[in-house]
Amino acid sequence: MVLPPHPALHVPDTKIALSTASVYPANTVTAFELASRLGYDGVEVMVWNDPISQDIEALRRLSDAHRIPILAVHAPCLLITQRVWSTDPWTKLVRARAAAEKLGADTVVVHPPFRWQRQYARDFVRGIARMAGETHVRFAVENMYPWRYRDREMLAYAPGWDVTDEEYRHFTIDLSHAATSRIDALAMVDRMDGRLAHVHLADGSGSGKDEHLIPGRGKQPCAELLERLARSSFDGHVVLEVNTRRSGSPAEREADLAEALAFTRLHLATPHRR
Repeated sequence: MVLPPHPALHVPDTKIALSTASVYPANTVTAFELASRLGYDGVEVMVWNDPISQDIEALRRLSDAHRIPILAVHAPCLLITQRVWSTDPWTKLVRARAAAEKLGADTVVVHPPFRWQRQYARDFVRGIARMAGETHVRFAVENMYPWRYRDREMLAYAPGWDVTDEEYRHFTIDLSHAATSRIDALAMVDRMDGRLAHVHLADGSGSGKDEHLIPGRGKQPCAELLERLARSSFDGHVVLEVNTRRSGSPAEREADLAEALAFTRLHLATPHRR
Protein backbone atom coordinates (compact mmCIF):
# COMPACT_ATOMS: atom_id res chain seq x y z
CA MET A 1 0.00 0.00 0.00
CA VAL A 2 1.39 3.42 -1.01
CA LEU A 3 -0.48 6.38 0.40
CA PRO A 4 -1.19 9.16 -2.14
CA PRO A 5 0.02 12.73 -1.50
CA HIS A 6 -2.40 14.75 0.59
CA PRO A 7 -2.00 18.34 1.85
CA ALA A 8 -3.04 17.39 5.38
CA LEU A 9 -0.79 14.33 5.54
CA HIS A 10 2.93 14.06 6.26
CA VAL A 11 4.61 10.91 4.91
CA PRO A 12 8.31 10.76 5.91
CA ASP A 13 11.08 9.40 3.72
CA THR A 14 11.70 6.53 6.14
CA LYS A 15 12.37 3.31 4.24
CA ILE A 16 10.54 0.15 5.27
CA ALA A 17 12.50 -3.07 4.84
CA LEU A 18 11.74 -6.76 5.16
CA SER A 19 14.11 -8.86 7.25
CA THR A 20 15.00 -12.08 5.50
CA ALA A 21 14.38 -13.76 8.88
CA SER A 22 10.68 -12.98 8.41
CA VAL A 23 10.20 -15.81 5.91
CA TYR A 24 11.91 -18.56 7.96
CA PRO A 25 12.00 -21.52 7.38
CA ALA A 26 11.95 -20.37 3.73
CA ASN A 27 15.22 -18.94 2.44
CA THR A 28 16.82 -15.65 1.51
CA VAL A 29 15.73 -15.93 -2.12
CA THR A 30 12.08 -16.12 -1.02
CA ALA A 31 12.52 -13.01 1.13
CA PHE A 32 13.79 -10.95 -1.81
CA GLU A 33 10.96 -12.19 -4.03
CA LEU A 34 8.31 -11.26 -1.46
CA ALA A 35 9.86 -7.91 -0.57
CA SER A 36 9.87 -6.93 -4.23
CA ARG A 37 6.38 -8.20 -5.00
CA LEU A 38 4.77 -6.60 -1.95
CA GLY A 39 6.42 -3.20 -2.40
CA TYR A 40 8.91 -3.04 0.47
CA ASP A 41 11.58 -0.37 0.09
CA GLY A 42 14.45 -2.73 0.83
CA VAL A 43 15.74 -5.80 2.63
CA GLU A 44 17.69 -6.47 5.81
CA VAL A 45 19.81 -9.59 5.37
CA MET A 46 19.96 -11.87 8.39
CA VAL A 47 23.28 -13.68 8.04
CA TRP A 48 22.61 -17.22 9.20
CA ASN A 49 22.89 -20.84 8.03
CA ASP A 50 21.41 -20.21 4.58
CA PRO A 51 24.51 -20.13 2.31
CA ILE A 52 22.99 -17.34 0.16
CA SER A 53 22.84 -15.04 3.20
CA GLN A 54 26.62 -15.45 3.64
CA ASP A 55 27.55 -14.85 -0.02
CA ILE A 56 28.05 -11.19 -0.95
CA GLU A 57 28.00 -11.79 -4.72
CA ALA A 58 24.85 -13.92 -4.52
CA LEU A 59 23.16 -11.19 -2.46
CA ARG A 60 24.21 -8.55 -4.97
CA ARG A 61 22.70 -10.59 -7.80
CA LEU A 62 19.43 -10.99 -5.88
CA SER A 63 19.31 -7.26 -5.15
CA ASP A 64 19.92 -6.40 -8.80
CA ALA A 65 17.48 -9.00 -10.15
CA HIS A 66 14.62 -7.80 -7.94
CA ARG A 67 15.63 -4.11 -8.07
CA ILE A 68 15.46 -3.86 -4.31
CA PRO A 69 18.30 -2.47 -2.18
CA ILE A 70 19.93 -4.10 0.81
CA LEU A 71 19.57 -1.51 3.57
CA ALA A 72 21.08 -3.40 6.50
CA VAL A 73 23.06 -6.49 7.41
CA HIS A 74 22.30 -8.39 10.61
CA ALA A 75 25.56 -9.89 11.88
CA PRO A 76 25.44 -13.62 12.77
CA CYS A 77 24.93 -13.24 16.53
CA LEU A 78 22.42 -16.03 17.23
CA LEU A 79 23.11 -19.32 18.99
CA ILE A 80 22.45 -21.17 15.73
CA THR A 81 25.02 -19.04 13.85
CA GLN A 82 28.00 -19.52 16.16
CA ARG A 83 30.05 -21.07 13.33
CA VAL A 84 28.85 -18.81 10.51
CA TRP A 85 31.70 -16.72 9.03
CA SER A 86 33.99 -17.80 11.88
CA THR A 87 33.83 -18.81 15.53
CA ASP A 88 35.52 -15.51 16.45
CA PRO A 89 32.89 -12.80 17.14
CA TRP A 90 35.11 -9.91 16.03
CA THR A 91 35.78 -11.61 12.71
CA LYS A 92 32.01 -11.88 12.23
CA LEU A 93 31.63 -8.12 12.76
CA VAL A 94 34.50 -7.29 10.41
CA ARG A 95 32.88 -9.43 7.72
CA ALA A 96 29.44 -7.92 8.41
CA ARG A 97 30.90 -4.43 8.00
CA ALA A 98 32.63 -5.44 4.76
CA ALA A 99 29.39 -6.95 3.45
CA ALA A 100 27.46 -3.78 4.28
CA GLU A 101 30.06 -1.58 2.58
CA LYS A 102 30.14 -3.72 -0.57
CA LEU A 103 26.35 -4.09 -0.79
CA GLY A 104 25.56 -0.42 -0.14
CA ALA A 105 23.89 -1.01 3.23
CA ASP A 106 24.32 1.69 5.86
CA THR A 107 23.66 -0.36 9.02
CA VAL A 108 25.02 -3.46 10.72
CA VAL A 109 22.75 -4.80 13.46
CA VAL A 110 24.59 -6.51 16.30
CA HIS A 111 23.53 -8.14 19.56
CA PRO A 112 25.44 -7.68 22.82
CA PRO A 113 27.65 -10.68 23.63
CA PHE A 114 26.55 -13.75 25.53
CA ARG A 115 27.92 -13.78 29.06
CA TRP A 116 30.03 -16.87 28.36
CA GLN A 117 31.90 -14.96 25.62
CA ARG A 118 33.97 -13.41 28.37
CA GLN A 119 36.80 -11.72 26.50
CA TYR A 120 34.47 -10.49 23.76
CA ALA A 121 32.09 -9.11 26.41
CA ARG A 122 34.91 -7.32 28.26
CA ASP A 123 36.05 -5.58 25.08
CA PHE A 124 32.67 -5.13 23.38
CA VAL A 125 31.78 -1.51 24.23
CA ARG A 126 35.25 -0.20 23.37
CA GLY A 127 35.54 -2.45 20.33
CA ILE A 128 32.22 -1.38 18.84
CA ALA A 129 33.17 2.26 19.34
CA ARG A 130 36.48 1.66 17.59
CA MET A 131 34.87 -0.13 14.63
CA ALA A 132 32.18 2.54 14.33
CA GLY A 133 34.92 5.14 13.92
CA GLU A 134 36.46 3.26 11.00
CA THR A 135 33.49 3.27 8.61
CA HIS A 136 30.41 5.18 7.49
CA VAL A 137 28.34 2.08 8.35
CA ARG A 138 26.38 2.33 11.60
CA PHE A 139 26.82 -0.42 14.17
CA ALA A 140 23.36 -0.37 15.77
CA VAL A 141 23.39 -2.44 18.97
CA GLU A 142 20.07 -4.16 19.62
CA ASN A 143 18.18 -4.42 22.91
CA MET A 144 17.74 -8.01 24.10
CA TYR A 145 15.95 -9.55 27.12
CA PRO A 146 16.52 -11.80 30.13
CA TRP A 147 16.03 -15.50 29.51
CA ARG A 148 13.26 -17.03 31.60
CA TYR A 149 12.35 -20.57 32.62
CA ARG A 150 9.24 -20.88 34.76
CA ASP A 151 9.88 -18.46 37.66
CA ARG A 152 13.63 -18.21 37.09
CA GLU A 153 15.41 -15.47 35.18
CA MET A 154 18.89 -15.74 33.69
CA LEU A 155 20.96 -12.80 32.51
CA ALA A 156 22.37 -14.20 29.29
CA TYR A 157 23.98 -11.06 27.84
CA ALA A 158 26.94 -8.92 28.84
CA PRO A 159 27.39 -6.07 29.56
CA GLY A 160 23.59 -6.47 29.65
CA TRP A 161 20.40 -6.87 27.65
CA ASP A 162 19.36 -3.24 28.24
CA VAL A 163 21.76 -1.60 25.81
CA THR A 164 20.85 1.91 27.01
CA ASP A 165 23.04 1.27 30.04
CA GLU A 166 26.06 1.73 27.76
CA GLU A 167 27.29 4.63 25.62
CA TYR A 168 26.90 3.03 22.20
CA ARG A 169 26.91 5.41 19.26
CA HIS A 170 23.84 3.83 17.63
CA PHE A 171 20.96 1.63 18.78
CA THR A 172 18.39 -0.76 17.32
CA ILE A 173 15.07 -0.97 19.17
CA ASP A 174 13.28 -4.31 18.82
CA LEU A 175 9.70 -4.14 20.10
CA SER A 176 9.31 -7.91 20.41
CA HIS A 177 12.39 -7.97 22.64
CA ALA A 178 10.92 -5.10 24.66
CA ALA A 179 7.77 -7.17 25.18
CA THR A 180 9.82 -10.19 26.26
CA SER A 181 11.81 -8.13 28.75
CA ARG A 182 8.53 -6.57 30.01
CA ILE A 183 9.76 -2.99 29.82
CA ASP A 184 8.20 0.21 28.52
CA ALA A 185 9.39 0.35 24.92
CA LEU A 186 8.72 4.08 24.49
CA ALA A 187 10.69 4.82 27.66
CA MET A 188 13.59 2.86 26.18
CA VAL A 189 13.31 4.89 22.98
CA ASP A 190 13.46 8.06 25.11
CA ARG A 191 16.69 6.81 26.67
CA MET A 192 18.12 6.08 23.21
CA ASP A 193 17.18 9.61 22.13
CA GLY A 194 19.07 10.75 19.04
CA ARG A 195 21.14 7.56 18.93
CA LEU A 196 18.19 5.46 17.75
CA ALA A 197 19.30 4.47 14.26
CA HIS A 198 17.27 1.38 13.40
CA VAL A 199 13.93 -0.22 14.26
CA HIS A 200 12.92 -3.88 14.28
CA LEU A 201 9.15 -3.64 14.16
CA ALA A 202 7.23 -6.59 15.57
CA ASP A 203 4.64 -7.05 18.26
CA GLY A 204 4.54 -9.06 21.47
CA SER A 205 2.05 -9.97 24.15
CA GLY A 206 4.46 -9.77 27.11
CA SER A 207 4.22 -13.51 27.67
CA GLY A 208 7.95 -13.89 28.22
CA LYS A 209 8.47 -15.49 24.81
CA ASP A 210 10.16 -13.67 21.95
CA GLU A 211 7.11 -13.76 19.68
CA HIS A 212 7.78 -11.34 16.80
CA LEU A 213 4.07 -10.99 16.04
CA ILE A 214 2.68 -9.02 13.11
CA PRO A 215 2.37 -5.38 14.30
CA GLY A 216 -1.06 -4.71 15.74
CA ARG A 217 -1.58 -8.27 16.97
CA GLY A 218 0.03 -7.81 20.37
CA LYS A 219 0.31 -5.21 23.12
CA GLN A 220 3.36 -3.23 22.07
CA PRO A 221 3.07 0.47 21.09
CA CYS A 222 3.91 -0.20 17.45
CA ALA A 223 1.58 2.49 16.08
CA GLU A 224 2.67 5.04 18.69
CA LEU A 225 6.35 4.46 17.92
CA LEU A 226 5.83 4.88 14.18
CA GLU A 227 3.86 8.08 14.70
CA ARG A 228 6.63 9.39 16.96
CA LEU A 229 9.29 8.54 14.37
CA ALA A 230 7.30 10.32 11.66
CA ARG A 231 7.31 13.53 13.73
CA SER A 232 10.97 13.32 14.71
CA SER A 233 14.33 13.65 12.98
CA PHE A 234 14.73 9.85 12.80
CA ASP A 235 16.85 9.06 9.74
CA GLY A 236 17.13 5.28 10.00
CA HIS A 237 15.09 2.39 8.63
CA VAL A 238 12.07 0.48 9.92
CA VAL A 239 12.50 -3.27 9.41
CA LEU A 240 9.68 -5.80 9.67
CA GLU A 241 11.26 -8.67 11.58
CA VAL A 242 8.27 -10.93 12.21
CA ASN A 243 7.57 -14.61 12.73
CA THR A 244 5.52 -16.20 9.94
CA ARG A 245 6.21 -19.83 10.85
CA ARG A 246 2.58 -20.21 11.92
CA SER A 247 1.23 -18.89 8.66
CA GLY A 248 -0.74 -21.80 7.27
CA SER A 249 0.59 -21.58 3.70
CA PRO A 250 2.85 -19.48 1.46
CA ALA A 251 -0.21 -17.43 0.50
CA GLU A 252 -1.03 -16.73 4.16
CA ARG A 253 2.57 -15.78 4.85
CA GLU A 254 2.46 -13.33 1.95
CA ALA A 255 -0.80 -11.88 3.29
CA ASP A 256 0.76 -11.49 6.76
CA LEU A 257 3.76 -9.63 5.33
CA ALA A 258 1.47 -7.43 3.24
CA GLU A 259 -0.53 -6.61 6.39
CA ALA A 260 2.67 -5.75 8.26
CA LEU A 261 3.76 -3.37 5.50
CA ALA A 262 0.32 -1.72 5.30
CA PHE A 263 0.26 -1.20 9.08
CA THR A 264 3.69 0.42 8.97
CA ARG A 265 2.93 2.75 6.07
CA LEU A 266 -0.38 3.76 7.64
CA HIS A 267 1.13 4.76 10.99
CA LEU A 268 4.14 6.50 9.48
CA ALA A 269 1.68 8.84 7.75
CA THR A 270 0.74 11.52 10.28
CA PRO A 271 -1.37 14.70 10.12
CA HIS A 272 0.51 17.90 9.37
CA ARG A 273 0.83 20.17 12.39
CA ARG A 274 -0.64 23.62 11.92
